[in-house]
Amino acid sequence: MRPLALSLYLSLVALPFEVSDALRLGITGKRVPPPRPRQLHRRASIFGTTTLADSYDVSYSTNITLNGAPFSVQIDTGSSDLYVAGSVSGSQNTGKTAEVTYAVGGVDGAVMTADLDFAGYTVSNQAYIQTSPDQDHVLGTGLIGLGPSYGSQVRQALDDASGDPVLDRIFTKNTSTPNYITILLGRAEDPLDDFPGDLTVGEVLPGYENITSQPKLDVSLVSLSNAINQQNQHWQALLDEDGVIGPDGKSVDVKTSVQTTSNKNQLTVVFDTGYSLPQVPSDVAKAFYGNVPGAKLMHYEQLDGPIWQLPCDIEVNVTFKFGGVNYPINPIDTTIDLNATDNDGNHICFGAFQPQEAASSPNYDVIFGMAFLRNVYLYINFGDFVDDSPSGRAPPYIQLLSTSTNASQLHLDFISLRGLKAWDPSSGSSLSRWVHSHFALVIGLSVAAGLILIGAILLFIAHSKKRRMAPTPAGFMSFSTSYKKLDEPAPGEAYDMHMEGFPGAPAPAGHDYANPWDPRY
Repeated sequence: MRPLALSLYLSLVALPFEVSDALRLGITGKRVPPPRPRQLHRRASIFGTTTLADSYDVSYSTNITLNGAPFSVQIDTGSSDLYVAGSVSGSQNTGKTAEVTYAVGGVDGAVMTADLDFAGYTVSNQAYIQTSPDQDHVLGTGLIGLGPSYGSQVRQALDDASGDPVLDRIFTKNTSTPNYITILLGRAEDPLDDFPGDLTVGEVLPGYENITSQPKLDVSLVSLSNAINQQNQHWQALLDEDGVIGPDGKSVDVKTSVQTTSNKNQLTVVFDTGYSLPQVPSDVAKAFYGNVPGAKLMHYEQLDGPIWQLPCDIEVNVTFKFGGVNYPINPIDTTIDLNATDNDGNHICFGAFQPQEAASSPNYDVIFGMAFLRNVYLYINFGDFVDDSPSGRAPPYIQLLSTSTNASQLHLDFISLRGLKAWDPSSGSSLSRWVHSHFALVIGLSVAAGLILIGAILLFIAHSKKRRMAPTPAGFMSFSTSYKKLDEPAPGEAYDMHMEGFPGAPAPAGHDYANPWDPRY
């Protein structure tokens, strides 16, 4: 998601454009090599993702042309402006400049115009930002904003309808085109493959027609009382009151930080194709990953915020609810494998639903990026978020169609890809977590204690037999020793030895068993 500029209702006039027959185009998710190998990179880069070790960023892009020159542009529902890196032959300079700021980084440059081909449409004299190519903005690439057109920086720079964003130009001029888009983000079958996807303008993908019968989620509005808030209107909706369901099948208690939300148990969620790792409140991330054996909340020096680290072979199943409908998340998406290892060389994964810090805002609680969006077919109806909307046009809304409904198949897919380690998500006590995370130690202590107990019993038996066989000195009463059966409780001393080393037992110097996560143990 990008804290970018989205302006007030778009202009009243749009320049002419022509429409071709095609309304659907493919989008492709590609891994983008990090600029410095084997280094931890900040999340929410210009490609909206986290990179660890030598793994790759992922961005979903499509192809456009400007005056016939091809560009590969990332699709971004979290912004509204178009920019490209590199010059376009025959383009016109408006004499204006514009700057867009993203969560990390941004672009600036001259506002130019050129004829745009996008999604089967040709838009004449489309305004865009031309930025200079560099390490972060590769020649021939760019970004096309598909978000609400409030606060477009290009629109503000030109101060008239000639600066309207691409989708606004299409919807306002061609009234026969339904003013909605749909997005389907796919997964790669092989780590070396690209990620498939589809973007449509004004039509629904074949086989997904049921999307239009799903609950209509109203786009929640931010305050329009000042210019700063006007820039932060996004495609956002409210989760149900019990809309966050953890691995144990129970609803997670949540509280919104958005002051204008009437029901404080409902979270405001932004849908953003420009983000890889969904951003959630820290309590939600903890409910998802905190009880996983071996899970740790980590802070990496070059990572902008915390992230849960956990084993790769534990299946974490979570669900979200919108409009009374459950949207389960494929466990392949709840934890991500970035080909990383810990300090001991163990292969580790990360919780994809990341505790939100740097991306926090008073206007929303959650950002649902790719890890959520790969599990739904997304339909966004612009409604009256289009400039020059006719009187009486319905308000904007969002619809979601789950694409992760076969739980058995999802489970098998996870086993095939990651393997599986048994875990009972309902066992959430600190002792249970301690035992799970120190399992080898527990087994070792149990075996040692058992051997000590058996040795003590054998020694006691041998000593007693020796005393029974010895002659009784004069003046002393003879006696015999009675023995406890082996199935009766062991002597107290043996039991104490068995308990040593567990939480709650007296701790050796330098250890803190009151804290089962004491790293010294």
